[in-house]
Amino acid sequence: MAGQGDLQLLGGSVSPFTLRVRMALHVKGVSYEYLEQDLVNKSDLLLASNPVHKKVPVLIHRGKPICESVAIVQYVDEVWAGAGTPSLLPADPYDRAVARFWAAYVDDKLFPAWLAILRAATEEERAQKLAATLAVLAPMEEAFSSCSAFSSSGGDSIEYFDLALGCQLFWLDALREMFGVRVIDEGRTPRFAAWAERFLETEAAKTVKPPMSSMLEFAGLLRARWAAADAAAAK
Repeated sequence: MAGQGDLQLLGGSVSPFTLRVRMALHVKGVSYEYLEQDLVNKSDLLLASNPVHKKVPVLIHRGKPICESVAIVQYVDEVWAGAGTPSLLPADPYDRAVARFWAAYVDDKLFPAWLAILRAATEEERAQKLAATLAVLAPMEEAFSSCSAFSSSGGDSIEYFDLALGCQLFWLDALREMFGVRVIDEGRTPRFAAWAERFLETEAAKTVKPPMSSMLEFAGLLRARWAAADAAAAK
């Protein structure tokens, strides 16, 4: 296992993609040094480590940076593999492909969908964005039987797809806290609802769960910035 001097993680406590990596490291049992980053006033270390996107998370292993959460999770799974260490990606090539497909779907479809709910300026717009998010979730019901061993009737191992989706759950709770929006609906997506309830009770999720107050504070900052940008664009 890496010592803290060998492995550093640049992240943000409310960033779902940082939470994804932190949970992956927890599941793999890897120790690391966590360096919280100011997501508004970015540090020189972050800018030097991720000059392309200038975003968290960044994993620095023996001085070499790895960027983007999906790449980091796969890197962690490959570097810290071996007997007694749980694998995040399935061994079968087809199963790996399916897990990667649904993980990409989460990032490409679900993340921007719920972010649009957060950004909505009116109740009417928010209701429209919620409907769009629920439409995104509907096809994912099959993912819990095809690529998640950690399901309401499955095993106990958290895997690649679980991490991809699980890191979004904290923000879905924040949307409910802020606006009374229910993205997780037992009637519409029962498998997702059962999986989410079980996932949030895992040690990995509880270990990294950000305080609701921090999420609400950051959401307020984002909404203020978006409102200012929209007002400037309207002039």
